[in-house]
Amino acid sequence: MSPQRVVLIGGAGFIGSAIANRLAEAGISVLIPTRRRSRAGQVLLLPNVEVIETDCHDESVLNELFEDADAVVNLVGILHSRSGSPYGPDFARAHVELPTRIVAACKASGVGQLIHVSALGADAAAPSEYQRSKAAGEQAVRAATPEVAWTILRPSVVFGRDDGFLNLFARLAGVLPIIPLGGASARFQPVYVEDVAEVVWHCLNDSAAARDQTFELAGPTVYTLRQLVEYVSALVGHPRPVIPLPEGLAMLQAGLMELAPRPLMSRDNVRSMRADNIATAAPLPFGLRPTAIEAVVPGWLGPAGNQRARYNPMRRHARR
Repeated sequence: MSPQRVVLIGGAGFIGSAIANRLAEAGISVLIPTRRRSRAGQVLLLPNVEVIETDCHDESVLNELFEDADAVVNLVGILHSRSGSPYGPDFARAHVELPTRIVAACKASGVGQLIHVSALGADAAAPSEYQRSKAAGEQAVRAATPEVAWTILRPSVVFGRDDGFLNLFARLAGVLPIIPLGGASARFQPVYVEDVAEVVWHCLNDSAAARDQTFELAGPTVYTLRQLVEYVSALVGHPRPVIPLPEGLAMLQAGLMELAPRPLMSRDNVRSMRADNIATAAPLPFGLRPTAIEAVVPGWLGPAGNQRARYNPMRRHARR
């Protein structure tokens, strides 16, 4: 049976917006808590979606949010943190402490299903703090057994119209004559954000098949980071030479970037790329067919893209 009310923690972000759109399309009531309601513009347009401004790290707030909820989806994730061992305090707060509080609130409020979005490469022995913290968060979610049925999703890097991945390369190609690239040979299997949303919908709609399962989410093709950068730069009409950096130089470059208020790269990101970010089995569960980058990305980055095409497709669901 489909859930009637779902709480999306982190639902105002890139992936959360796609999931909210998919659930609203199915007539599901969605509650999205966020620190700043002003940043939730895309989901505010959707029918059946309520956005409230609150602090999800407060246990009492979570208990209140989860009242009458059939399921919770946790999407909170960050890419940068102050350093620490085995992971820094910001990673600990977002990836470990928050899932632990969510599990406790699910149990206290009688929520029957929890979907937790982690990451490919999550491992307690992984080379990066990000990956190690993601593994610890997964462990906290598995502790929900038996009171709460959990599902862990492990996506590769996620792409889509408003992503911070392919769009970043497009912007860099527009301003740099060459692109010095750390981790150029690292392998990725990018997954389309709408495919991620579809998997979440299937998990909610077929909770028995998803119960206490961990699913990898990936696209149909494996690329090196260099191939992705070259593809995107050519697509936007600014083909640029890619200069692979040895890890020592990549770490130096990332260390300098860390000084920026909103760094594009960190040394921990470089360490993450020591491990390939690819699926070990079928790219998507439930027999779903993954969407290729080449099938959709030209629609917003290529010559066929235009200003009208950049309007978020969620507008049509709001009849605007």
